Amino acid sequence: MIELDVRTLANIEILHAFPSGKGNQPLPCIVFYHGFTSSKLVYSYFAVALAQAGFRVVMPDAREHGARYQGDEQGRMQHFWQILQENFHEFSALRDAIVAQGWVDGQRLAVAGASMGGMTALGLMTQHPEITCVACLMGSGYFMQLSRTLFPAQEEQPALARWDVTQQLPALANRPLLLWHGEEDDVVPAVETLRLQQALSSAGLDQHLTCQWQAGVRHRITPEALSATVAFFNQHL
Repeated sequence: MIELDVRTLANIEILHAFPSGKGNQPLPCIVFYHGFTSSKLVYSYFAVALAQAGFRVVMPDAREHGARYQGDEQGRMQHFWQILQENFHEFSALRDAIVAQGWVDGQRLAVAGASMGGMTALGLMTQHPEITCVACLMGSGYFMQLSRTLFPAQEEQPALARWDVTQQLPALANRPLLLWHGEEDDVVPAVETLRLQQALSSAGLDQHLTCQWQAGVRHRITPEALSATVAFFNQHL
């Protein structure tokens, strides 16, 4: 059995899931980020599955999403990269609030996400060595290049450089990392994950890398992706 609640933490509404009766106990904790134009509630099946496996899950709404959505769909579509950066900048306060609640078992704090959430997870991994392990589903860490084709925004590139994985492969190599991608992804091309896999492998930095592909799958999460995520954290967190 599990429990779920919705509360505000670090001035952000979050979905909070945990094994029943363990709301105030230290647990291995996963911060999970949802995809673009989605919300924490849409991705709540991850919270359910991970809490059933014994983890605490904190799922924040990104700016202009879920409880933070102001109704401007056209405006949101023009601010993908700014919203991604807001995820980056909000993480430290969210992490501190989670720790202050006494929710984390030791140093067992992980980050995961899908699509924009997967990009968030990879970007955070470059800057936060305290994160134990990371799972990125159908995402990319090559923000500088991707921002030329996905919601093109040349003016955002200098701000994105800090979080881009290109020059920071060692920061992704010293902890367990799961990369999952559908081979027919029509939004974030699967070649983005292949590129990172090959870069880590070529540099001899893939000892902690788990890379999984699913044939025939476009830009969506499958039951296999969910199972792979749970199995990864069962092993590494």
